[in-house]
Amino acid sequence: MFLGKRVTVVMPAYNAEQTLRDTISEIDFELVDEVVVVDDCSVDRTGAITAELAHTYPIHYMKHEANLGYGGNQKTCYRRALELGADIVVMVHPDYQYTPRLLPALVGALANDLYDVALGSRILGGGALRGGMPRYKYVANRLLTLAENLGTGLKLSEYHTGYRAFTRQVLETLPLNRNSNDFVFDNQMLIQCHRAGFRIAEVTCPTAYFAGASSINFRRSVTYGFGCLKVTAQYVASRLGIHEAPFLQIPAREEVGTPHRSLWPPPA
Repeated sequence: MFLGKRVTVVMPAYNAEQTLRDTISEIDFELVDEVVVVDDCSVDRTGAITAELAHTYPIHYMKHEANLGYGGNQKTCYRRALELGADIVVMVHPDYQYTPRLLPALVGALANDLYDVALGSRILGGGALRGGMPRYKYVANRLLTLAENLGTGLKLSEYHTGYRAFTRQVLETLPLNRNSNDFVFDNQMLIQCHRAGFRIAEVTCPTAYFAGASSINFRRSVTYGFGCLKVTAQYVASRLGIHEAPFLQIPAREEVGTPHRSLWPPPA
C-alpha cells in the first residue's frame, strides 16, 4: 500500500528465466502489494523460476496456453491486476532493462493524484545511449516521437518506453480489447490516454541493454515504427472528423461514470 492505494506490479513475461529473479529482487514490497507474472507461453524455465520466487514474494502466476503476443499479454496482466483490487498498476518488464528502484517515483505521481499515467523515460536525462541502446533505435525513437508529438500536440520525450504506471480509472476506461496484440499496443494505449484526457507524467529512467534483455529485431522494429505512424495518422483523422478508428472511441476523463470494463470478457 502507498497512501492507502493498493499497488500491483505486472510483468508480461516471455522467456525471462535469466532476468526475472534479478528484476523481482529489486522491488520494494513495502510499497508494492503483489506482482502478477503472465507467462506468454515461454519455452524456457520462466514458470519454474516464478514458482520458486513465489515462496518468498507475493506473486500471482498465469501462463497462456498459446502465445498471444506482447499486447495480448498486457491485456491479461491488467485484467488480473484489476481483479486483485489494484488502485495503481505498474508494468515492469521482467528482462531487467528497467530498474524497479524507480517504482516510488512512478507510484507517487499517481497516488498523490497529480497524474493518471506515469512513464519512465529513457530519453530524459540522456540515459538511453549511456545504457547501451543501439544508435539506430535511438534515432528511430527520436524521429517517431517527433512525428507523434506533431500529430497529437503532446510534448513527450518518448512514446516507446515499457515502464508505465496507470491508475485503476485509466484501465477501466480505455477500450484495451480493441487494441493490437502486437507491440504497437503500447502506442495505441498512450494515444488513448491522451484522447481520454488523462494526465501524463514522465520520470527520468535509466536503462540497460545487454545480452539477456529482450529486444525486437530490426525487421519487427520497422513494422512497429510504421504501426506507430499509422496510429498517429488515425488520431489526426479522428481529430479532424475524417474517420474515427474503433480504439479511439473513448469517453473523456471527466465524463467517466461507471467503469468501461473493456477488458471483460477475456478472449476465448
